[in-house]
Amino acid sequence: MIPRPLTLAALLTATAAGPALAQTADGVTYGPRPAYLIDAMDASPLKDRLAACAGQTPARSKFSIGHRGAPLMFPEHTVESNVAAARMGAGILECDVTFTADHELVCRHAQNDLHTTTDILTTDLASTCTTPFTPAAGDTNATAECRTSEITLAEFRTLTPKMDASDGSATTPEDYQGGIASYRTDLFTAGASTMTHAESIALFDSLGADFTPELKSPSVEMPHDGFSQEDYAQKLIDEYKAAGIDPSRVWAQSFNLDDVLYWIENEPEFGAQAVYLMDEYDIEGYSPMDPATWPNTMAELKGMGVNWIAPPTWMLVTVEGGEIVPSALAVAAKEADLGIITWTLERSGPLGGGGGWYYQSIEEVTDNDGVTYELLDVLAQDVGVAGVFADWPATVTYYANCVGLD
Repeated sequence: MIPRPLTLAALLTATAAGPALAQTADGVTYGPRPAYLIDAMDASPLKDRLAACAGQTPARSKFSIGHRGAPLMFPEHTVESNVAAARMGAGILECDVTFTADHELVCRHAQNDLHTTTDILTTDLASTCTTPFTPAAGDTNATAECRTSEITLAEFRTLTPKMDASDGSATTPEDYQGGIASYRTDLFTAGASTMTHAESIALFDSLGADFTPELKSPSVEMPHDGFSQEDYAQKLIDEYKAAGIDPSRVWAQSFNLDDVLYWIENEPEFGAQAVYLMDEYDIEGYSPMDPATWPNTMAELKGMGVNWIAPPTWMLVTVEGGEIVPSALAVAAKEADLGIITWTLERSGPLGGGGGWYYQSIEEVTDNDGVTYELLDVLAQDVGVAGVFADWPATVTYYANCVGLD
């Protein structure tokens, strides 16, 4: 492995980085957001119950999953974002896995997101971008596309991560670095550090958290320079084996059902907890309320050996009589004895306007930020999810601690 200028151990202990990196997640804290959300709730027994837990001692919970760390405020897939998530009690942390030109695994949400998640466009590596920066002109937004598969691991390490955003009105690469959503911030970007997948394993283990790596769909045609999709899926598992991680601590994920089936067949210990991320919503005519539109029934997935599914939150709920209730998909998954994980809480910003994509199935009852906890309660108690990804894990940790979820 190519040595880093500052080792992972140094990142965790360096006083220059401040006390935030000088400890592990043993001292879990909630911060003010859970109380803010509870205050925003309409009067209800659930609000009373959550408010009564205000003095509880925070504790880590595997029900709380850090989605790319804590990217509501920290640059995603960085050391700092994941340390923040662990401090909020996330018991499972995520590395979205993609690969470099030399086929090394790194943590990025997508193989082609470097132009929005790093400073690549303002460096000499801008020349490697698949789509060079093109300034905005008239009604046409600025564009760019930069991929990890076009640079080596050594080159990847030279990039500085930033909050995932871009300014479509930009006329220079420097201006393109902006565009941060109004409910996010760049206050915590200074000194942020990228990670390889192997480094994420060491970090998460040191923080006392378990692992949910996602094998991201390549932006390049596979095989890539002799690196096949199967090689890619296997290398992800091999890095946990090399680190001596018990398979029971790993929930490997993929939107590609073939990846999940590969793990089930070739790495059964890891495959038992492999998670099929569901994106059937991209299929024309699909509805989580109409089994006739599903490419596979829940029973069929179970018959393939799949034990875990992960649909987005909105696919698991609907509204009946003004109340949030489980969807037909959620009911069928429970009947098929499938474990359910869901994504992503705290990714929508303020909910007063309906909540956007993640709340689309319950938009009619989404009118304030307190709905966050109403949705979470239905997911936990009625749908029966085993874990919830969140961009701000403290929200989920507070709930899990309050209602007694591990």
